Amino acid sequence: MKRLFGVVAAVFLIAATAPSAHAVDQGKGYPGFCKDATGVTVIVDFQQLGGTTIVRCNPQTTRGTGLDALKGAGFQIAGVQRWGESFVCRVENRPSAAENIPVAGRGDYREPCVDTPPAQAYWSYWHASNNCAWDYSQWGVKNRDFIPGGFEGWSFSLNATTQSNPVPRVSAVRPGTESQPCVPREEAKPVTGDPGERQQRPPSGNGPQADGSQPTTGAEPGAGEVPAAGPSSGALPPPKPRPSASARPKAQDPSMNVAFTGGENAEDVNAVIERESGASDWAPWAAGAAVLALCVAGFLVARRRKRAQGA
Repeated sequence: MKRLFGVVAAVFLIAATAPSAHAVDQGKGYPGFCKDATGVTVIVDFQQLGGTTIVRCNPQTTRGTGLDALKGAGFQIAGVQRWGESFVCRVENRPSAAENIPVAGRGDYREPCVDTPPAQAYWSYWHASNNCAWDYSQWGVKNRDFIPGGFEGWSFSLNATTQSNPVPRVSAVRPGTESQPCVPREEAKPVTGDPGERQQRPPSGNGPQADGSQPTTGAEPGAGEVPAAGPSSGALPPPKPRPSASARPKAQDPSMNVAFTGGENAEDVNAVIERESGASDWAPWAAGAAVLALCVAGFLVARRRKRAQGA
């Protein structure tokens, strides 16, 4: 009996102290573009999923990965069961497990985030130096470093091809630097194809230099993919090549930016999940009440039996 009451107490304690996550963690980074050449500006463009484009700064001054940039700017993400956060499946709970995605040839597709999302519906991953055009990342979110003073972009790609994946609709231009030249920095190749392997360190202060080699086979790219190290390496599928940053040096005119916010008024992610799943904040309390009722019923039955035996 004491054990049952202990379980009830634990249920109520968990229900009363469960943390509440917010759509954007305002305790990390800050809204809008980074104010100077330190840190990294992160742009999330939901594209055809709908919703507001979000721009936030991660002011981190030390070396960091693309994943560090995304999470350090305050965004909530979810990886896939197979690869973990090496492959970003959801950003701010989009696409959610309950929403239908009009994937060509697959009817009303829903993303379970178990394995690599389909090539027709995934978060494409981009980067750019300041005042440069967006460049599709050839390496994974965990095994490439963000560009200090540069930009990281996440743009949802729906029913697009390798060459038509939509770039983020906010220019990689910090306000007040429009007249500065584009100085693109090519991505360094990771040391191995391991999803957690970091980039080679830059040989000089000019940043990493690409070796020019690109994979030419494999699956359509997705967010967080890395080059395969071999047939039995267990690495993610390799992305297909795209034009390099040097072929597209100029950023688009910032006046063409779509409307964006810093995510201050975005709906709480947990509230969205609860609404879509039919769950409620009262569920833990209801469960605790049910357990308590069972305990009381058990206590009364035991008491009656004891009285009957003594009669």
